[in-house]
Amino acid sequence: MPLRHLTPHDRQLFRQYGRGPTVPVPDPLLHHAVARHAAATPHAPAAEHQGAALTYGELDRYADALAARLVREGVRPGDHVGLFVRRSIPMLVGLLGILKAGAAYVPQDIGLAPPAQLTHVIRTARTRVVLTVAEHAHRVPLPDGHLLLALDEPQPYAPAPRPRVTGDDGAYVLFTSGTTGRPNGVKVTHRNVANILLTEPGGLGIRPGDRVAQLLNIAFDMAAWEILGCLAHGGTLVIRGKDIAAAART
Repeated sequence: MPLRHLTPHDRQLFRQYGRGPTVPVPDPLLHHAVARHAAATPHAPAAEHQGAALTYGELDRYADALAARLVREGVRPGDHVGLFVRRSIPMLVGLLGILKAGAAYVPQDIGLAPPAQLTHVIRTARTRVVLTVAEHAHRVPLPDGHLLLALDEPQPYAPAPRPRVTGDDGAYVLFTSGTTGRPNGVKVTHRNVANILLTEPGGLGIRPGDRVAQLLNIAFDMAAWEILGCLAHGGTLVIRGKDIAAAART
């Protein structure tokens, strides 16, 4: 119905709809929220996956080392870094390290995405660096001049300048399914994600110590809600293997 058909009173109500009080976001950058939990409770469990576990302190240290490596390789705010992995603990280190380096991660499930799709994502997102694990490195169709890093190989820590990241910088780039043609990349900013995940009801009531199942393919939009929504609130992310029911029982 056109607005002109509404009464003046209804028109005013329509304009006020959704304009509630402004709610401050405690951490406008998601990796800052995770780092805060790492500083407060470094020995708290951040993630579990098929018998392996990682504390918040370990996650933060590994991500810092990776971020420093990325910065030394020339990654800057505004850049896109490919994250071609399967559900795993290295996936979390890669995701957080990319954010700490000021870049946006571009996720693809390396076990499911065909080479043509990975090539399209690398070209369209203009990634210059791609992260994966050693087991799947041969699957990445890396163009000349691009850098491939294995997340499960040790990253020697060397200090690097911390980039200045703002809420308007990209956090991740998701690719559509391509049902209307070629898949398109959609950038989501830190501010977008923080406004959803760090305020209620988007926070889903997750608190430190809560166990949260991580079930989805990392390339799905809701996977970011699972992963970042849990870690930003200090929960323990239980990453599923092949047994979905086992993770869901957390």
